Amino acid sequence: MDVNVLCIGDIVGRPARRILAEQLRSLVKDRGIDCVICNAENAAGGSGLTAQIYNKLLRYGVNLITLGDHAYRKKDIIQTLQSADNIVKPANLSVNAAGKDFAVYKTGKGAIVAVISLIGRLFMKPADCPFSKLDRLLPQVQTKADVIFVDYHAEATSEKVAMGYYLDGKVSCMFGTHTHVPTADERILPKGTAYITDIGMTGPYNSVLGRRIDNVIKSFRTQMPFPFEIADGDVRLNAILVSVDSNTKKARQIERIRLDTGYDDSMGYDSDDGKPEYYNNSF
Repeated sequence: MDVNVLCIGDIVGRPARRILAEQLRSLVKDRGIDCVICNAENAAGGSGLTAQIYNKLLRYGVNLITLGDHAYRKKDIIQTLQSADNIVKPANLSVNAAGKDFAVYKTGKGAIVAVISLIGRLFMKPADCPFSKLDRLLPQVQTKADVIFVDYHAEATSEKVAMGYYLDGKVSCMFGTHTHVPTADERILPKGTAYITDIGMTGPYNSVLGRRIDNVIKSFRTQMPFPFEIADGDVRLNAILVSVDSNTKKARQIERIRLDTGYDDSMGYDSDDGKPEYYNNSF
């Protein structure tokens, strides 16, 4: 049985949420998608996730949610991380960090999809070894799910590529997030694992990684803090669609999807985002 899984790249702010609200259900129907995974660590004002936005993403049609280095930027998501079973923190953070190491979703076909989130260590904040964490975690997840997806939230392309080969044959798909720039290297690795270095972001592409161009340039030129506010132009969705044979656990196909909405979103923020941090110089 083939299971079709849509993985959506980093959701950046209200413009990205608008795409999901208006377009996701029709995309799922048109492409015969069985499960939707999205990285939502930038969903609230460009940094973090709130409980209110978490609930809206589920209503839009998202089934499983991953996070990254901004997992705890909004404090009110911590209770959700502790109680919900469809959202994960990076599994190689501290064992004392709030959140689950993996989450599962039972599709309408009966097949169970699991997702694991990991965070990279090159050019990132300190974290435990992702390779060792997976060695300990995979045997447990393999008893719970038919197919396993891994979101590797990392900065360095070399680290993502290495992890892809390490996981080849152990999981059905490994996709990269965090850098917000889509890569053109989607493929099926020799032992049957679908792979892409980075899906890219969902949000305003007339921007610097989803943020206003002028303020980011000012920050780089002056080395002073400027508000990295959400941009509003050329709003797109970037994702991959992966077809997996639930019997063999191997991927049959991986396809990059780019949905150009044709609109700008003049309202970069709304009440769901919470109070923006004025000098938030992080992506």
